[in-house]
Parts: sequence; structure tokens; C-alpha cells
Amino acid sequence: MKVQLQQKIAFSVLFFCTLLVVVPVLLILVIISIKGFSAIDLGFLTEMPTSGMTAGGIFPAILGTLYLVFGAILFAVPLGVLSAIYLVEYSKDNVLSRLVRLAIVNLAGVPSVVYGLFGLGIFVLFLGFGASILSGSLTLGIMILPVIITASREALESVPRSFRIVSFSLGASKWQTIRHSVLPHALPGILTGTILGLGRAAGETAPILFTVAAFYLPRLPQSVFDQTMALPYHLYVISTQVPGIPENIRYGTALVLLLLVLLLNLAAIILRYRFRKRKKW
Repeated sequence: MKVQLQQKIAFSVLFFCTLLVVVPVLLILVIISIKGFSAIDLGFLTEMPTSGMTAGGIFPAILGTLYLVFGAILFAVPLGVLSAIYLVEYSKDNVLSRLVRLAIVNLAGVPSVVYGLFGLGIFVLFLGFGASILSGSLTLGIMILPVIITASREALESVPRSFRIVSFSLGASKWQTIRHSVLPHALPGILTGTILGLGRAAGETAPILFTVAAFYLPRLPQSVFDQTMALPYHLYVISTQVPGIPENIRYGTALVLLLLVLLLNLAAIILRYRFRKRKKW
């Protein structure tokens, strides 16, 4: 009887903690949806901005956000996965490798404004890329790289050792074993890290503020060396710097950003689910 009472108290505490997390998030989503839904129509999503961004649509900001997110993913995912493969499969367990792992974990907690200043100094000024999509994508890619490396490393370590032993016993090389026996089973975990990085890259303001974002551009970017608009920075400016913007426009922009992140995450989750169904263990 005493054990059952303790279990009920523990479950109640856990349920209360869950509500403390879920309820505020749901309230935020409901408020943004109610106040911003009236601003969203086809013109708002597909038209170019006019009158200094006080009229027209936010299509360049949506497109710019997609450019930056996919650019960051294209840079961070291959580099992150290859780094994780080296740490798990090739590096020796010594002081240096443990320090590298610790540094990667610590880098995941560095404030985004620090990455923005790093991108400004390295990509914009030193390498001469200027304020451009390339500089912004590389900065966001470096910012999400620790998350992808950590998730990929854990996914690779979760693959049973027996898979590698069987592959070696059949005469496969080290790389063939990794390519055909380890990576396919670690792919769902790698995609989990990609999802986390994707959501963070889409919603960050500080890194793109220093490296790429412009508040008002009446045309679309023509190359990776052009500046672009982005939803997070655009939302920040119309909420704090531009007087007279209707409230529903601000909430509508926030709602579009949330929906964009949700759709990107949903696509990645569906892809991860399809790979996870192939697991035989």
C-alpha cells in the first residue's frame, strides 16, 4: 500500500511538471494563431514587400529563411556525420579524444550571438564573403554542428558491436562495414540531430543579424553572395523598430515562422520514421 501511494505521488508530480511545460507552449501557440491568422492570405505569403516593408507580403523573408536553413544543413550534416564517424570508429580512447568530445558538448551551449560575431570576423571580413547567404549559412552551420555531431555519435555508438564483428568476419573492410552495416542503422538517430539543428537554425536571429540579414530588400537574391531577408530578423525589426505596423501583421509573421519550422521538422520526422521502420533490432 505504501509503495502504491509513493507511485501515485511520483506520477502526480511528473504529470504536473509536464503540464508546466506543455500548457505555456500551447497558450503561446493559441495566442499567436488567433492574433495572426487574419493577416495570412495568398498575397501575404507570395507578394514582394512594398512601402519600406509596411505593405505587401513577406515572400522574400520566407525564401531567405529556406535558403539559410538548407545552406546550413548542407554544410553541417556531412561534416558532422563524418566527424562523428571518426570519433566513434577511428579515434583512440585517450585524453585528447575525450577533450574533443567535451569541447563539442560545450560548444552546443555557446550563445548564438557569439557565433554571430565569429561569422562576422571569419566569413564576412577575413574571407571576404561579405554580408551574404554564404556567410549566414556557414555561420548557422557551425552553430548547429555540435548538436549534429553529438546526436550522430550517440546514434553510431548505439549500433550493436555484433554488426561490426559479423561484417569483419565476412571480409568487409573498415569503411565497408561503416557504410553498409553501421550507418544505415544509425540514420534515424542522425536525423534526430538534424531535426534539432534545423529548428534552431530556422529560428535564430543573432547569427544572421551580423552576417546576412537585411530588413528591406525589394528583390530576391541572385547568388549566394547577396544579402537576403529572413523571417526571424524581419519579425524582430517590425516588432521593435518600425512604428505603425498592425498587430496582426506581427503575429502573422510569427505564425508563418512557426508553421515553416513545423513543416521542415515534420518532413524530417517522416523521413526518420521511414528509416526507423527498416530497423531489424
